[in-house]
Amino acid sequence: MCNILGIFDPMEEEKVVLVDLQDYQLGTMGKMEAHEKGELHRAFSIFILNSNGELLLQQRALEKYHSPGLWTNACCSHQREGESNLQAGKRRLLEEMGMAVPLQELFFFIYKASFDNGLTEHELDHVMVGYSDEDPKINTDEVAAFKWVPIDVLKKELFHNPDDFTVWFTIIFDRFCQYIEEKIKL
Repeated sequence: MCNILGIFDPMEEEKVVLVDLQDYQLGTMGKMEAHEKGELHRAFSIFILNSNGELLLQQRALEKYHSPGLWTNACCSHQREGESNLQAGKRRLLEEMGMAVPLQELFFFIYKASFDNGLTEHELDHVMVGYSDEDPKINTDEVAAFKWVPIDVLKKELFHNPDDFTVWFTIIFDRFCQYIEEKIKL
């Protein structure tokens, strides 16, 4: 993935880190092959909150190979081999949303979802949170749009229009809200 100088080579196929149920690395595989075979691999999802208690959502670019045009959390992607969860999250948040935000790991979960195009997401997904009042500077190759949404409004949107959101976001959202509510009670 990186050349001799340690710089990522965009011409090389991106690889994902294959893991077991405890997040122990088993090897690597090309990203598309892993999604074609439904292999369990490491991923991450980032939530960004502002001081008004609003959550940053991104609308996935219409050219994405799955879930195009759907709304989801601020950033999602895959760790590279040898990259920590936080390093990966910070790298990708900057690449997709143009934001440099300190992140904190919250929890991880495993999910599996098949898509109409024959691909399967089977991910051990590390969930992270960050706080910012700045609007993102989106990379339009990755993101079609963004919006800040109050959590109570988002709960209603998810209930009435779940098909407008990515599968993983609908799975993570309730657990993320529970975490935030517990933290506020402390």
